[in-house]
Amino acid sequence: MLSTLIALALSAAAPADGAHGLWKTPSGGQIRMAPCGGDLCATVVGSPHLRQNPDQRDVLNQNASLRGRLIKGLRTMQVSPTGPGEWHKGWVYNPEDGKTYKAEVKLLPGAKLKVTGCIAKPLCQSQTWTRIGD
Repeated sequence: MLSTLIALALSAAAPADGAHGLWKTPSGGQIRMAPCGGDLCATVVGSPHLRQNPDQRDVLNQNASLRGRLIKGLRTMQVSPTGPGEWHKGWVYNPEDGKTYKAEVKLLPGAKLKVTGCIAKPLCQSQTWTRIGD
């Protein structure tokens, strides 16, 4: 019985571990996916814009009091696990427009991650990120 529970726990943990690591966005950004409490969070590591201006700030944020935050190191997403390899019930922040959206993340075969942001369904946009490191 105990070995069955351990096996189930390990198989449930595998998809979450598969999402942890460094990912590349279609625009060339680098995002670190890591656990944050029981959730999965994304933090900006780098981007083509940050290579040109490492001191780039969150100037488009709709909340004026947050516009001084550095983009590098900024948490841009937090999602809760909803099933093996899937996280929903969260948010994603886009520093390129200063807006926060409802988020869904799904681990895909071939070291890919599908990230979807929605104003409200069906008004959604998705990106596929590619793993570039651990």
